[in-house]
Amino acid sequence: MSTHEATTLLFRNTMRITDGHLEDFRSAVVRAVAFAERHGPQLLVQTFVDEERMLAHSFQLYRDSDAVRTHWKLADPYIQEVMKHCRVEHFEVFGEPDADVAAGVRSALGDQCELTSGSRVAGFIRFATESGT
Repeated sequence: MSTHEATTLLFRNTMRITDGHLEDFRSAVVRAVAFAERHGPQLLVQTFVDEERMLAHSFQLYRDSDAVRTHWKLADPYIQEVMKHCRVEHFEVFGEPDADVAAGVRSALGDQCELTSGSRVAGFIRFATESGT
């Protein structure tokens, strides 16, 4: 495993969408993801909605803890807008964030939801280039 892969962090965020807020939630997420695509450090952002259960699942892949800190600095207004329409039910951290990022995640979540983590055993990252090869 390369040093780069050893520092990679994957976050999975499960959010309960507030009743009556589905469309506002969707709009806020679309704006937040568009901003992240243009300016954010994430390698991947994907958000999925289970309308029947009013749950959303967001996956974000970061190169390292520095990228998470950059995301927090840049995206706070967008995060706040999304959070007007949901609450975090479960947050999972895969990989080993540094102590500062681990503390920041715990602090942001407070006691409102379950936080779990998993340590890396093995893996690799493969993304197609812009030309599709």
